[in-house]
Amino acid sequence: MRPTDRSTTPVTALTAPPDVAPTGVPAPGAGAGAAAARAYAESVARTRWGGPGREVREEDVVDLLLVVSELVTNAVRHGDGLAGFEVRPTEEGLWIAVHDNNTVVPEYVYAFPTAHPGGGYGWPIVARLARDVAVEPRPGGGKTISALVPLRAADTA
Repeated sequence: MRPTDRSTTPVTALTAPPDVAPTGVPAPGAGAGAAAARAYAESVARTRWGGPGREVREEDVVDLLLVVSELVTNAVRHGDGLAGFEVRPTEEGLWIAVHDNNTVVPEYVYAFPTAHPGGGYGWPIVARLARDVAVEPRPGGGKTISALVPLRAADTA
């Protein structure tokens, strides 16, 4: 993600999908890195979403880890640091939320770039692998980028 300028761009966004429980599973918070967030998200996918009789497809776990990596790395690089991270299992997959300390909305939130100046591949990857991607201002400053990463049950036959 490449920030535009230091102004806040108003966005219309959803919070957690309506079928998600209101209490999230706390995960690595401020100061954590992408590796800790990936490990936590994978653990939730395998134990809370999957579990006995409902194993998650490996390719979906790879997609989940890539989305988490991109969003957390961007929070650290462009969002003045990771302020928090949440993971909530839903029937469709995992809802993730990455909180940072910067109010700048990523330039490519609303559309893919028509020309690519190099770098900046993360946002198109997130948009391709996740759905219901939203950017919301946080009370007290910063923003939250949330997304639903679809998961499917592995074939057990």
